[in-house]
Amino acid sequence: MNRKLVILDRDGVINADSDAFIKSPDEWVAIPGSLEAIARLNQSGYRVAIASNQSGIGRGLFDMAALNAMHQKMNRAVAAVGGRIDAVFFCPHTAEDQCDCRKPRPGMLQQIIDRFEIDPEDTPVVGDSLRDLQAGAALGFPVHLVLTGKGEKTLKEGQLPEGTVVHKDLRAFALEFLARHQDRSAAQ
Repeated sequence: MNRKLVILDRDGVINADSDAFIKSPDEWVAIPGSLEAIARLNQSGYRVAIASNQSGIGRGLFDMAALNAMHQKMNRAVAAVGGRIDAVFFCPHTAEDQCDCRKPRPGMLQQIIDRFEIDPEDTPVVGDSLRDLQAGAALGFPVHLVLTGKGEKTLKEGQLPEGTVVHKDLRAFALEFLARHQDRSAAQ
């Protein structure tokens, strides 16, 4: 069983983010290089899962049909460059709901652990916000901050979990992560 997995946040990591929320497929625009980064991870034997807060549903800004349409667009765009996203996990709740799945709480990542039977210590979590990193760090995942989306603001505000690795964008993460793991495999 392939337990090699990378967990990505969606908005600000794969696609452009907006303080007004991404509410439709037309508003979903890939960050340059992000789709190719996913394909490169896949080609190196890694599966990719998404863990995304989508409180716009709980706020009534868009519905499940719109979210599904956004994810269909994302999956088609990734497939067009030779990649695949294995699963999309999302939390539809608002902060007021006090659910366990909304990042920074780790419930959504625990669902991914259970579904994919992975070891968190071997599975990177990539995000652009402190809550992405906090959710990953809570369960022992190596955490990676990209400077796209809210990433530069997150870096500037500090208080990153210990061991956070910072990358320019998802493409840079994929190249650095794969080079490091290729070197480790060659040394064994």
